[in-house]
Amino acid sequence: MKSGFVAILGRPNAGKSTLLNALTGEKVAIVSAKPQTTRNRIAGVVEVPEVPKGPRQPAQVAAQIIFVDTPGVHKPGSHLDRRMLQEVYEALETRDCVLVLMDATRRVQLEEAAKPVDEESDGVGQGSASGAKHERTNWASEDGFLFGLIRKLDCPVFLVLTKIDLVPKDHLLPLIDTLTRHFNFAQIIPVSARKRDGLDILVRKIVEVLPAGERYYPKDQYTDQPQRFMVAELIRESILVETGEEVPYASAVVIERFEEAAPVSDRPRKKGSAPPKLPLTRIAAAIYCERDGQKAILIGKGGAKLKEIGTAARRKIESLLGTRLFLELHVIVEPNWRDSKAFVESLDWRNQLERLAGDQITEKPSDKEE
Repeated sequence: MKSGFVAILGRPNAGKSTLLNALTGEKVAIVSAKPQTTRNRIAGVVEVPEVPKGPRQPAQVAAQIIFVDTPGVHKPGSHLDRRMLQEVYEALETRDCVLVLMDATRRVQLEEAAKPVDEESDGVGQGSASGAKHERTNWASEDGFLFGLIRKLDCPVFLVLTKIDLVPKDHLLPLIDTLTRHFNFAQIIPVSARKRDGLDILVRKIVEVLPAGERYYPKDQYTDQPQRFMVAELIRESILVETGEEVPYASAVVIERFEEAAPVSDRPRKKGSAPPKLPLTRIAAAIYCERDGQKAILIGKGGAKLKEIGTAARRKIESLLGTRLFLELHVIVEPNWRDSKAFVESLDWRNQLERLAGDQITEKPSDKEE
């Protein structure tokens, strides 16, 4: 079989998360119309079956593709933004193929390329795919910076034109001509994730360039994210949908308590008795914002807005967990948290797992008296 990592790059709102969800067939990444929705690297695992050679031969796995969704490439204005770009660089350290997503409905700005400048300038550290020393770059445009990233790669790079269902077909050729004058892409594949147009071709072309290897994840696993992180993201998605322009970028969600539901008894029911209720999961989460005014917006008059956020999130989380849910939300003001390195790093689910593991090791048994 073949296996490998495929990094998904693009500007904000290029449709990266929508494409990832369409490819996996699962709700792996949250989606909203607001830019900078994705803040972390998110892996989605796709098993590609091989077409059997004969009617009696069972289908075998031809490949396991690990798609790695990354935050949208944008000019950084805070430590959170710089951390998001670091997620992009780290995704490029381990990759066998890269997809560059370009929104077919948006005008491309590639008049100038990003130029290296001094370390003391206001650029952002740019890591090469080979792990070379980070450089500082002057952003001529975000599209220019994105193309500067892929010029350093030594793996196949595909151009994926997204949202093609929203533009006339004769619009695509001039766009392709503009983009290919700046980079020699291994493949050019137009897709519509919403209509699943072009996805089969994309997967087939990716499999062709992947190396032979073993499965990285169990066959039935479709993401690397723990449930705690996915729950926090679903709550944040509801904030993005339910609030205006100011709050979403200044909001973060941290799961404070996650009490998993006890399994339902598998004893047979008596004839005519009501079916047992689904088990109940209890979750408490803190929504962080930066100012008192943002807190007021999140809570709303009489708590109405927070209730709307909780109701919308509850439906998604119950679908994810397959249980009933008791969800408790509260809002905390953490001034300028986006510029706090310690706070931003604490939001990374990998760091959260390390802390949880440490807490479990040092936790004293509750049934013993001192």
